Amino acid sequence: MITSELLDQWQAGLADGSLVPYLGPGALADVTAKTDGRAMPATSDQLILAMNNGQPMAPKLMYEFPRAAMNIELKRGRSAVTRFLDTTYGTTKWTRAALHDWLAEIFPPYVIDINRDTQLQDSYAHMPHLLILGCARMGGSDYRFKLFSHDGDSYVAIDPAQADPNLPILFKPMGAPLPKSSYIASDADYVDYITELMGGFAVPAFVKAARRGKRYLLLGMKLNRDSERMVFSDLIYDSAKEPAGWALIAEPTDKERRFCKRQGIEIVEATLADLLQEWNADALAA
Repeated sequence: MITSELLDQWQAGLADGSLVPYLGPGALADVTAKTDGRAMPATSDQLILAMNNGQPMAPKLMYEFPRAAMNIELKRGRSAVTRFLDTTYGTTKWTRAALHDWLAEIFPPYVIDINRDTQLQDSYAHMPHLLILGCARMGGSDYRFKLFSHDGDSYVAIDPAQADPNLPILFKPMGAPLPKSSYIASDADYVDYITELMGGFAVPAFVKAARRGKRYLLLGMKLNRDSERMVFSDLIYDSAKEPAGWALIAEPTDKERRFCKRQGIEIVEATLADLLQEWNADALAA
C-alpha cells in the first residue's frame, strides 16, 4: 500500500536526487500507437511477437527477448534487430505514458530507464542534460556506453571528461534510437554488456561518484529475469543501505521477494495506477 507519508518521502527524494527512479517495461503499459491503437511493445513477450510479425516463436526462443533477438541476428544479421528497434521506437508515433508525465512534473536529476523508447528523452528535451546509452561489442573502446550532452536544443557526442555532472543524467542501459541508435538486445549483447558492467566499463566515472548512497524506486519492473536482475544489481552498486529503495510489485513472486531482500529493497505491493491515483489525490488535497 502506498501511504501519503511514503508518497511524500518519494516525491522529496525524487526531486532532490537522493531517490533514483528505475523504469521497467510496465512504465509503458498504457502507451499506444497513434495510428492504430496497438500497444507499444515493451515486455519480453510483446517484443518477441512484434519482432516476428505477431507470430510466436519456438518455446525456447519465447523464454526471453534476448534469446529471440539472438536467433534473428544469427539468421538475418544484427542489422535486422536494429531496424526493428529503430522502427518500433524511433519511427512509430506513440501516445505519452502517464508515468512519464508524472516524472516530468518532478524532473528527477538522475533517471535509469531500461526501456528502449524515447519518452524519457522527450521529457527533458527542453533543458540541458546528459544521456548515456548502453552499447556492446564495440571495437577500439574500453567503454560500453555512448555519452551525449544536450544543450536544450540538440545532442552532441562527448567524452566522459567533458561531462558536466551537475546536469540531469538520463541513463538508458539498453539503449535507444536517438540521437544515434545503440542497443543491448541479443544474448551476445547482454553477455558483453554485463561482463563489462561488472568490470566497471559500462558506467561513466562521474556517475559512479554521483550514485554513492542513492536509493532507488523501481517502477514497472518485474524482477523474474536473470539478465534484468544482473543489470539492476550492478547499476545500483554503492547504494544506500536499509533500505536501498522500494519496488512497486503488485503480486511479487517468492523469487522476487528473495532477490529484493538480498538487495535491501522494500517491496510495496501496489501498481503504477495506485501510485498515480495517490499522487492525484494528494495534489487535489493540496
